[in-house]
Amino acid sequence: MAHYVDLLWNPEDASHLGRRDRAPGRYEAYVPDDLGEELPAVGRDAQRAAEDAVAVLARADERIGDRGGYLNHLLIRSESISSSWIEGNRISPKKLAIAELLDHSRGGGVGARVALDVIANVRATEEAIAELGDRERARDVTTADIERLQHIIEPRLEPGLRTEQNWVGGPGWSPLRADFVPPPETEVRRLVDDLARFVTATSGNPVVRAAVAHAQFETIHPFIDGNGRTGRALIHTVLRRADALRNSLIPISTVFAGDTDRYIAGLTAYREIPSRLDDWVIGFAEAAELAAGNAVMLAADIGALDQKVREHLVRFRREQGITPANPRSDAVVLKILQALPTEPVLTIEKVAARHQVSTAAAHRALIQLADAGILGRTKNQKGKLICWTADQHLALVSLTERSNRIGSGDTGHGGPRLGPPAPEVRQVGVLRP
Repeated sequence: MAHYVDLLWNPEDASHLGRRDRAPGRYEAYVPDDLGEELPAVGRDAQRAAEDAVAVLARADERIGDRGGYLNHLLIRSESISSSWIEGNRISPKKLAIAELLDHSRGGGVGARVALDVIANVRATEEAIAELGDRERARDVTTADIERLQHIIEPRLEPGLRTEQNWVGGPGWSPLRADFVPPPETEVRRLVDDLARFVTATSGNPVVRAAVAHAQFETIHPFIDGNGRTGRALIHTVLRRADALRNSLIPISTVFAGDTDRYIAGLTAYREIPSRLDDWVIGFAEAAELAAGNAVMLAADIGALDQKVREHLVRFRREQGITPANPRSDAVVLKILQALPTEPVLTIEKVAARHQVSTAAAHRALIQLADAGILGRTKNQKGKLICWTADQHLALVSLTERSNRIGSGDTGHGGPRLGPPAPEVRQVGVLRP
């Protein structure tokens, strides 16, 4: 059964601590119950909420369909941006995409470090889905897998589970004043081994399993850093292994990021003795539904945008006397358009390699799309052109993030308390705030 253990805080080296944090004292660390493989029992309301969420996820997955293959590029980055946002790392979809392409994260500085952190989150989420979420490979999830996910997110730390006590929140640097103290380090490996077995299993409602797995991981807090982002990546492992989602990723973290107080309150409810598991499952299910609805909207909006951009290009070519006005199916300019959802930031070299054409042909196509107002030109601080960006596609991702943060639809005149500013939505040939 879940319980607290009484421990002593008496730091050996307190030279770096403030007066209140140097003081010795006793604190209680929470040790959760083992999960096993079966789902815990939940009440009628929580079960209904979870069943509704599964149905909504299935409908969203079906409606997105094959488009999920390219839409996931944007959705994974939206998920990773929001997951990192909860931890205080803030970056826009456009800046992230440019950093990924140009590897700007190597230059140092605060902005570069944020980009590096979010890129690592993207990589971990992709691995959580591709490697651990693939049930067809019939591979069990192990503690080593979870350690690897965390190390992708926090490569600056030594890999492996923590070997010391940690804590969450509080005004100082002491477990005596923390908001929550996870189990002592001696319990961590046993609990993570148990969690890995629970994540491996696929029986029962997948939303309940994903909710419990995430809350249990955050409760164990098995690493010195990167726990939140690793735990949120595991959500997608569970949903994919349980076949709740086949085509797409649903960025649930974008909803959590919109109301971190509710998110933390839900985790706190899970940790009560006895656990208020139902409250957490209901909140998690509602977040999943909201994120699914906005993912479907994003898919529809990108489909409409792709069609509008194609029509605009044809008009532009006709006005410029370029023949044929409707590009041939093998035209480089058309291939670039078709790949914009997965490749919203481009360089000449990337286009040439991706479509196996000369750099001259790639350059001509990019210039044409920029002159048509379909791509934007991005320059560095010295005024040098560094890449071309599909600003309209990236702005749709920002709007989806804002929709998830505030509730539904664009935020209009209001803004989420912890959300980003409204992006500029650049329609073909027109820029409006």
